[in-house]
Amino acid sequence: MSENIPAGISKIFEETEQGTQRSYRRRTPVIGITANQKEGTSRVANHYVKSVINAGGIPLVIPQCSDLSLLGETIEHIDALLLTGGGDISPELLGQETIPQIDCVDEGRDREETALVRMAMQRQMPILGICRGHQVLNAACGGTNYRDIPLEHPAPVLEHSQKAPRNTPTHTVKITRGSLLWRILGTEEIAVNTFHHQGVSTVAPGFVQTAVADDGINEAIEKPMYPILGVQWHPEPMAAEGDEKMLALFRWLTEEAAVYSRAREFHRRELSLDSHCDTPMLFGQKIDIGVRDDRCKVDIPKLRDGKIDAECMVAYIPQRGRDEEETAAAVAMCASITEELAAQIARNSDKAVQVRNRKEAESAKASGKKGIFFGIENGYGIGHDITLLEKYRDKGIIYMTLCHNGDNDICDSAKGNDEHRGLSNFGREVVREMNRLGIMIDVSHASDATFADVLNESRMPFIASHSSCRALCRHKRNLTDAQIKALAEKGGVVQICIYDDFLADDGNADVRTIADHIDHVVETAGVDYVGIGSDLDGGGGVPGCNAANELINITCELIRRGYTDGDLKKIWGGNFLRVMEQVQQTDKTDK
Repeated sequence: MSENIPAGISKIFEETEQGTQRSYRRRTPVIGITANQKEGTSRVANHYVKSVINAGGIPLVIPQCSDLSLLGETIEHIDALLLTGGGDISPELLGQETIPQIDCVDEGRDREETALVRMAMQRQMPILGICRGHQVLNAACGGTNYRDIPLEHPAPVLEHSQKAPRNTPTHTVKITRGSLLWRILGTEEIAVNTFHHQGVSTVAPGFVQTAVADDGINEAIEKPMYPILGVQWHPEPMAAEGDEKMLALFRWLTEEAAVYSRAREFHRRELSLDSHCDTPMLFGQKIDIGVRDDRCKVDIPKLRDGKIDAECMVAYIPQRGRDEEETAAAVAMCASITEELAAQIARNSDKAVQVRNRKEAESAKASGKKGIFFGIENGYGIGHDITLLEKYRDKGIIYMTLCHNGDNDICDSAKGNDEHRGLSNFGREVVREMNRLGIMIDVSHASDATFADVLNESRMPFIASHSSCRALCRHKRNLTDAQIKALAEKGGVVQICIYDDFLADDGNADVRTIADHIDHVVETAGVDYVGIGSDLDGGGGVPGCNAANELINITCELIRRGYTDGDLKKIWGGNFLRVMEQVQQTDKTDK
């Protein structure tokens, strides 16, 4: 058959084979490019395509489609979103009246790109918006746009619809020093082209303006700590012709896409586990974990977006009085929360399942469901009745945090009064019984004296389900280097908490600070003794990682720092599950 193929076609096949061989060695990031629609066709200017290729990416045009339900599947096949220029945005979509100056409106494109922005942001996908795309990004995130700059801007403006060729700069913009755009371009001023009469009026909440023209018109927005950037000018004609400054924007997008692609592929392949969230605390607000809800930071849709497979949801019991009446109320509260969590999982059985060990968590992932582990935060929830431990173990509780913010009948808290000087006599019985039953002991919130007593009393390794490093943040809730080393020598694990007050002394933490604490544990004890316990819905969350769908951003930051997939597997649950398995394999005959 090959003898009959013309030489020109054979040469095409040879080039295709070379590309195929490269794709087996590494995955080139795919950049989804939104399209214009004209005369019944979806089209994209070649300058966008060439700029993406020159930046090292694979351009994939997203054609216009009226069925928005298909976009969720589409976006799973790209690693970054490039919103292109084009016609005007419909004022009606933004709740504005139309005006005669509006031209070339395509409401179908407006709807599709707005949906794409939402889905990309839910998944933490890198986004670059150009001209119209810059305005779509702003509007989709709650900002306002000018319908027509000359008509609506309060002061005289430059001519923003230039007649000069597209690759010709006609005015300069000033860039905010220290911004993402400044880091990409390496300058505080740059000459740009301009082809628009609409523009950003009020910057969307959570975004900042990072470039402005001499007339005050917004020229760039970005979302700090997220790979999201919009520019009002058209860099692609100049980038396609080799302009290094403009090409840098596409290189940034492609590099971020490569990191995101690797992070997403890791989470698709490996089991990922967050060891602590307080979402059941919100059940009184009629939260349903199966439904996306802005009132909570953890629900099944957000876990799906963040590629997290298993979540430890705890029955948090606030520390109150220890008289008979209040203790009974705490015991009843603990029972009520765990019962409601079980009921929620039952109602969402097509999306989630309760899991009790590694095998069940892996099985849940394989079936496409989220695995929910049960925990208790504060031993106050068992009152004085040690027999409740076995009942909760039988209901699937995998760990119990010995205390919370205040001493209880088991032990002293980091925020307590050193009542017992560590574990009480009852607390020592609790530790021994948890060892016997195969329930992990959690020392988050415990005092230093309690930590020392657990270290001596427990036969099994134990955990800090949501704690950070005192060497980096001097909160007494955090673990010292000596405690981290002792925990590691015992075979335990510290799960880094992403609560800002436990990450930075000034409270100004972000996703990079989380990675700093992970780095510190790795440097202090090794990568086998660290994990992630978010404390979301219990106060946890920082810029760059503020909800379950943003947990993948920790993976991206660790990839940037050189962590291997093997390291990530340990951090994202492997270490925690190792401790769980060892504790659960305790000799049940030792009764």
